[in-house]
Amino acid sequence: MLLSRQGFEAENIDDLKGLSRRSPWYAGVMAILMFSLAGLPPTVGFYAKFSVLQAIVVTNVTGYIVLAVAAVVFSLIGAFYYLRLVKVMYFDEPVDTAPIVASNEVKTLLSLNGAAVLLFGLFPGGLMALCVNAIGKALTT
Repeated sequence: MLLSRQGFEAENIDDLKGLSRRSPWYAGVMAILMFSLAGLPPTVGFYAKFSVLQAIVVTNVTGYIVLAVAAVVFSLIGAFYYLRLVKVMYFDEPVDTAPIVASNEVKTLLSLNGAAVLLFGLFPGGLMALCVNAIGKALTT
């Protein structure tokens, strides 16, 4: 939605070409989010994938371990698509050179989102405590 404007909808990967030249800040936040979706450290996406796989592997059930291996393989395949977006934003020539105009509120919210993805990846204890608490309450009701 940020890249869309009157008469142009940013719907294709090619619409992100050269985003780092048009707006380095937005490209940086987008890169952090893509790294998180790909499961790269130090993002919360890495910690989430690691936690789920660790919970599966400690069961020591052969079927679950096979499932964990398959999850890692599919995660690697998925990482190609997420990292491809980063490549397009940083290494391809921009098709559109129109400046990206957004309010300070949008810039602030996107920045806070990117910072949260990094901070929860570096310090996941608080988030995990909230998740454990929520799961415990859900199971007791």
